[in-house]
Amino acid sequence: MTISYPKKVTIIEVGPRDGLQNEKQFVPTEIKTKFITALSDSGISEMEITSFVSPKWVPQMKDASDIVRASNSIPKKKIVLVPNEKGIARALEENCNALAVFVGVSDTFNKKNINKTTKESLNELIPTIRRLKQMGIFLRACISTAFYCPFEGKIEKEKVIELCQAFVDSGIDELSVADTIGMANPIESYDLFTDLKSLFPNTLITAHFHDTRKMALANILASLQAGVDRFDSSAGGLGGCPFAPGATGNVATEDVVFMLHQMGIETGIDLAKLLDAIDVIASQMERPLESAQYKLHLQDQLKQA
Repeated sequence: MTISYPKKVTIIEVGPRDGLQNEKQFVPTEIKTKFITALSDSGISEMEITSFVSPKWVPQMKDASDIVRASNSIPKKKIVLVPNEKGIARALEENCNALAVFVGVSDTFNKKNINKTTKESLNELIPTIRRLKQMGIFLRACISTAFYCPFEGKIEKEKVIELCQAFVDSGIDELSVADTIGMANPIESYDLFTDLKSLFPNTLITAHFHDTRKMALANILASLQAGVDRFDSSAGGLGGCPFAPGATGNVATEDVVFMLHQMGIETGIDLAKLLDAIDVIASQMERPLESAQYKLHLQDQLKQA
């Protein structure tokens, strides 16, 4: 049997936001801006650049307004995360036109994250989504704990579909469906994304995998087979969720790009320039970056030294 794969895949780079949010050491604004610019120069076309959250809870994002202003000249889709009405107001003040909201399928996760049940979050978000869509804002819904929750365990697929349906009915543009703690397996990924692609053909469906158990690339392969052609990833494998115990970094953009290119799937990304972009941020991290492609990149640098 011949398996059909997309000819082209869109990578949504989440390193500047999701990748850095859990770093304890504050990364200077000028370094973040340089990182974002270098990622754009590598061919990244869509990116989460920051989030308008309380600095008390996520100190790394206290420079969100500065990041947005410094990135205004980058002609790519620049998404900012907004957790509540205050965050939305701040984003609109900065003329942001692509926003991301988030809800966990798991009630426990949602309560620990934003102190609301999933239903309470959804009821609050739906009128906001409709209002923002009337303003012409691009809206992405990040669906956390779509496979497993660190508190509730395995999540029923029907609950994920029900939440996605509510977002689609409200007018959302994109669903980013996340394996938040990296426990999904390829069969589960294929099963869920096959259903989502079938049920919501007019909505952008994006898969978001963490590499906790080194299954992210296998899950991406399974999602490709299900027809997914959009993936979140983080340069250098940066990331982790501060509200999800056990969640390690996102799948590394450079490893995803290498795999896709080896499969003959276009991404529009120059791998060498992507690795150079990671150099910008690597020195600011408290731990070495562990992606396979970045390790090879460092080895090559040593040989040339």
